[in-house]
Amino acid sequence: MKNVIIIGAGIGGLCSAIRLLNRGCKVTILEKENTIGGVVNIKEGGGFSFDLTASIVMTPDIYTEIFKSVGKNYEDYMEIIKLDPIYKVNYYDDTNYEFYSDFRDMSISLEKLQEGLSQEYMNFLFKSLNKYMMTKENFLTKPMARVGEIITPSVICKAIKMRPLKSTDKYLSSLITNEKFKNYLMFQAMYMGIDPYKTSNLYSMIPTICHIYGLYYIKGGMYSYIKALEKLIIEMGGKIERYVNVKEIMIESNEVIGVEAGEKIYRTDTVICNADFPYAIRNLFRLPIDEGNLYSTNHIEKKKYSCSVFMIYLGLKKKYDTLRVHNIYINQYFKDELEAPFIGELPEHPALYLYYPSAIDDTLCPKGKSVLNIMVRVPNLQCGKQMWDDETISSFRNKVMNQVRRVDGLQDIEYNIEYEDYLTPLQMKDKFNCYCGSAFGLSHKLTQSIYLRPHMKSKKIKGLYFVGASTHPGNGVSIITEGTKLLSDMIMNEEYE
Repeated sequence: MKNVIIIGAGIGGLCSAIRLLNRGCKVTILEKENTIGGVVNIKEGGGFSFDLTASIVMTPDIYTEIFKSVGKNYEDYMEIIKLDPIYKVNYYDDTNYEFYSDFRDMSISLEKLQEGLSQEYMNFLFKSLNKYMMTKENFLTKPMARVGEIITPSVICKAIKMRPLKSTDKYLSSLITNEKFKNYLMFQAMYMGIDPYKTSNLYSMIPTICHIYGLYYIKGGMYSYIKALEKLIIEMGGKIERYVNVKEIMIESNEVIGVEAGEKIYRTDTVICNADFPYAIRNLFRLPIDEGNLYSTNHIEKKKYSCSVFMIYLGLKKKYDTLRVHNIYINQYFKDELEAPFIGELPEHPALYLYYPSAIDDTLCPKGKSVLNIMVRVPNLQCGKQMWDDETISSFRNKVMNQVRRVDGLQDIEYNIEYEDYLTPLQMKDKFNCYCGSAFGLSHKLTQSIYLRPHMKSKKIKGLYFVGASTHPGNGVSIITEGTKLLSDMIMNEEYE
């Protein structure tokens, strides 16, 4: 029986554990915090419960597949609700539109916005869906551990057809003539923590997936998914040890021999590191590690990282009927505000994502009250010079709330705040070991993607594997969950030894 130690109980660690338990492995997860989930966590206070970060459920089949793969019915573990409209978008001129995954309803909304826009939208979906299917088939569902997986005539031909060098902005501008709708699509493309004005148009696949497959909500919030995974792991005989702070992944003669945590040694020849890859190679090895492509202890700080986030959590005295579960606010300074985090600046008039699960879920707070998460993209600690002390938080909080009050129906929100708290890049770094406070791991620029991204299997150390936002196939709950299928196959498959 293969004995596997997993460092970190994030999405990657939890899903890897389930897949390996199902294949007969003994699995122990070591988690330094009391709560599991990594950045997909929970915040509680004043009788209110908030999802800490992740809130958007795309491609629900990926969430349910892991239960089906071990012979379980996901409905025994969680309840998934389809959302439509998927977004309500508020604009600076006091207009707002609801956008749908249902094609008929979406077409009606778009024709109200601009005559003929629904046809442009259908053309965009067709082109972008083709890009998504090619990307999924040739890159996302392959380990990308060998250069031969990408340098083949077929793959190169398909990559050229996708024209990945064109930016998201230029790609959308060539298809969508309405500035408001284009900015809405651009905002979603930013979910990977990248600048849509400079990075590949391949990330326009994100709004495509949202509209074709729809968005969903897990009753009780995203953390209900974490609790469902935990329940399944325990049922399958896995172990999760909390308050275990790993000091070192022990290596001897280029092979894993164990993990040191506190005064205890966990002996094993197989380790999956779910800690953030840049943090891990700088902090969890006695000697410098070189994983190739300049992903070494001495070069990792020179890589490009995604932006961070500033979160405001509000426990409110009332419910707001004008909000949907997912809401966006877009102002007239859209380009400047979206690019600000990537040049180290805090946006003066932030574009906002507002997550309001209380629109359909009464389980997160006392009756008659509600919870609201407000997310703003901000510089990571490598790019920005902000201290994130009380003065910075207070000043930026007020700028954010000035924009929040412009959202339909929220003019009185300041008078209805009962509980308030924040999440900053500094907390992302200190609590979750996110390198330089980056919320989405290493940047997904093309030169840090696919084969050029850190691999799941170590190039130099036998028995060492990595999973998470900074490794292939990339960040996001669904992408990491899918990636654990590749990882478990690699661990169990002699071909990759």
